[in-house]
Amino acid sequence: MDKPIYITPEGLDALRAELDHLWKKDRPEVVAVVHWAAGNGDRSENGDYIYGKKRLREIDRRVRYLRKRIEDAVVVRPEEQPDHSRIFFGATVKYINARDEEKTIRIVGEDEADSLNGFISWVSPVARALMKSGVGDVVTFRTPAGEDELEVLEISYPKKSAAI
Repeated sequence: MDKPIYITPEGLDALRAELDHLWKKDRPEVVAVVHWAAGNGDRSENGDYIYGKKRLREIDRRVRYLRKRIEDAVVVRPEEQPDHSRIFFGATVKYINARDEEKTIRIVGEDEADSLNGFISWVSPVARALMKSGVGDVVTFRTPAGEDELEVLEISYPKKSAAI
């Protein structure tokens, strides 16, 4: 393993929910269809059987992947970060780029990344450039169009939740 699998508690919950859904809902439904289709005779031309077996392989592959990711995940609780004046994993960052576009992003694990909703992976070029920066810092990073500058406007972390 070349790099750790960092993930937020919410991201780990999402992976577990997907695994649970695949294993307890999707897989049994597909197994039932394949079982029914197998009883219909000639399997070589049975679309339900062929598609069902293919879908079953896809589900099993994803289940193996999710189990391994969950097993190897290193949960990072951003609210427990000791220095909230700097950008680290889990931080929500508001910045402005050289084109005066203001953006807000949250630095999360690779499995949680969703750039359309502002969640970027901690290994992305933007996140790597911003790491350890503080409010007011200007960082430069390379893009396909050339170099870009980002000025950090605001850093925040989730509030600590009350222990139950």
